[in-house]
Amino acid sequence: MSLNVSDPAITEAYEDVRDDTTETNWAFFDFANGKPDRLKVAGCGTGGLKEFIGTLQSDVAGWGYVRLNLSNDDYSHRVKFILVPWCGESVGVMRRAKLSIQIAEVKNVIRSYHIEVPASHLTDLEEQDIMTRLRKANGANYDRQLSNY
Repeated sequence: MSLNVSDPAITEAYEDVRDDTTETNWAFFDFANGKPDRLKVAGCGTGGLKEFIGTLQSDVAGWGYVRLNLSNDDYSHRVKFILVPWCGESVGVMRRAKLSIQIAEVKNVIRSYHIEVPASHLTDLEEQDIMTRLRKANGANYDRQLSNY
């Protein structure tokens, strides 16, 4: 069974996070009530990674999209995006199994991201670890003393 991602609100939330002129810097997508084959926007916010993590629940599965500002020094500031496939530790076995298949449909909407950070515990989303992964994925790092290479 494929995942229905046709709700225009999904694309709007994704584009809102990508838009540098808005304050929205995260969105979370999960399943419409009683419809495990239909994706919906479960939340958006302006509080960054910390606020996003605060909304995650152990009995929920879905996908997060977060905009982060990465800077190595005073002169280089880059916007980076992460995709977070979230599967809380209390999510049932059948839902877990479907997530691995449904992510392909989600990636048809959430197309642009720098790294994917699968998580099932809040500790999987430590900001320092994510920033290190982003720097490594960034390619050249001319200020190595500021990162954990």
